[in-house]
Amino acid sequence: MRISKKIEQANKEGKIWWSFEYFPPRTAQGLQNLIDRIKRMTTLGPEFIDITWNAGGRTSDLTSHMVKTCQGSVGIETCMHLTCTNMPKEKVDIALREAKKSGCRNVLALRGDPPQGKDEWEAVEGGFVHGVDLVKHIHNEYGDYFDIAVAGFPQFQLLPPEERDLEMKYLKEKIDAGVNFIFTQMFYDVDVFIDWVNAVRAAGITIPIVPGIAPIQTWNGFLKATSLANTKIPQSFLDALEPYKNDDEKVREIGTKLVAEMCRKILAAGLGIQGLHFYTMNLEKGTKMLLEELNLMARVETIKPLPWRQSLTPNRRQENIRPIFWANRTESYLSRTEDWDEFPNGRFGDSRSPAYGELDGYGIWLKQTKEEALKLWGEPKTFAEVASLFSRFCLGDLKALPWSNQAASSETSAISSQLAKMNELGFLTINSQPAVNGARSDNPQFGWGPSNGYVYQKAYLEFFVSPRLLELLLAHIDRDSNMTYYVINKQGDLRTNTHSDGPNAVTWGIFPGKEIVQPTVVEALSFMAWKDEAYELGVKWANVYEAETPSRKLMMEVFETSYLVNVVHNDFKDSQAIFEPFFKAGTEYAAQHTNGSAAPQALAN
Repeated sequence: MRISKKIEQANKEGKIWWSFEYFPPRTAQGLQNLIDRIKRMTTLGPEFIDITWNAGGRTSDLTSHMVKTCQGSVGIETCMHLTCTNMPKEKVDIALREAKKSGCRNVLALRGDPPQGKDEWEAVEGGFVHGVDLVKHIHNEYGDYFDIAVAGFPQFQLLPPEERDLEMKYLKEKIDAGVNFIFTQMFYDVDVFIDWVNAVRAAGITIPIVPGIAPIQTWNGFLKATSLANTKIPQSFLDALEPYKNDDEKVREIGTKLVAEMCRKILAAGLGIQGLHFYTMNLEKGTKMLLEELNLMARVETIKPLPWRQSLTPNRRQENIRPIFWANRTESYLSRTEDWDEFPNGRFGDSRSPAYGELDGYGIWLKQTKEEALKLWGEPKTFAEVASLFSRFCLGDLKALPWSNQAASSETSAISSQLAKMNELGFLTINSQPAVNGARSDNPQFGWGPSNGYVYQKAYLEFFVSPRLLELLLAHIDRDSNMTYYVINKQGDLRTNTHSDGPNAVTWGIFPGKEIVQPTVVEALSFMAWKDEAYELGVKWANVYEAETPSRKLMMEVFETSYLVNVVHNDFKDSQAIFEPFFKAGTEYAAQHTNGSAAPQALAN
């Protein structure tokens, strides 16, 4: 979605909005850590993010990669910076083409800073001389496809009148060439900013102005940033911060209050500005503290329009249904369905036409290095020790398992004790959701979707289990007509008690003026495709340990002999019914084995 449309919509609704800026890190590990951070920070509710383009274009490929990742797997509207520095026309065109392919609709067009090692800016052969030339080129090649932003500099208001007027003339030329909104450089003197905005309006510029807000992280960082940008620092800021310049925490605390007060003045100044753009510097805490100080809380419909983050690439924008099995493996699902000619819309039936991509298209790997995995999971030598790891994850005492790179979701806390008990009984859970009967869509634990709606869930469990324990479980499940299951082994032999070939919707929502939305389903073909991935992740875990060690043998035995099972309880009004067969079967199994173990038989003997 174009940012100008988001701003227009927010103005109509009278809501305050905010957005975040990030820059590409220099290392592969830094990039992965930043993507993880961006995913976490989406829960703070930004309307969009933007990704900078390095002076000299040295990280241009990383910028394009980040835009693709944020649009696709993170599912957040992304604005791409694009500079003229070291950028011949051909390289600009490649960047724009890749941005469009990723579904990006927003570009910040900049002349850029001088290349590293040079004091003066100069155009490259075949490149652009001024920012306005880049603006015109984008329009010539892409028409109105992209929203184009340019930079605004409130500090120019402090220039001598002749220079100030000349800079305003240059800004007006860019706007007249077809610019949709303005991002400002950071500032700390709110009076200078307000004067500049009034001058911009007096010059006949009416497009939205988005103030750039820089949280104060440390004293030295604050001085360095303001010096580089030649930003005026109010004396009141210096008086408040300098006495604590050697105490970073205190500087951040005081700085947060100073910048928050500046933001309040901007929003209350009658300028028609209702949005704030935060320069995060790839840091999380300072931005979060500032939002909390301003009492700006994320709206559920902003951070969770669906229970999962919707991809914003062109061929997926209308995708509104996914199988539940990849709930914790989004990137894998996106990769394996990348070549589908269409995506489910209304019901999950289209999976029968195109095939799921092969596993090697995305690759199955553990996020953790071997050293990290050993530190996280240790070297289990008994099935009980393995089960304990799964149990601890469900209780929030373990931050990751191979099937979930992040800690258990907030809704898991509603059933964490039941899941922990299941694991102790021998059912190794890798995915679950509790039953929900009409929670409001703004419920912080279960809510998603537009305001004033209600959401529902059927209880769902997915787990590995030994053959003998499985037979006891199915005997109990077969006594409850509300329970359906799929069972599959590593070889792909499928068993089920459902009599329907269609999908089973396990999550749905009812919202004013909309049809019922059913975004998450369980169905056989998807489960069969997921099976290979689920087992391979277990093997990857086993391979963390050296060959012939007890831990390697144990883990290989578990995932060679166990069945993968999913169970749905179709009575969403009974939140505990799904667990009863598991507790009964687990208790029976323990009673039949003198060692009380629910391990696969080969391991229990």
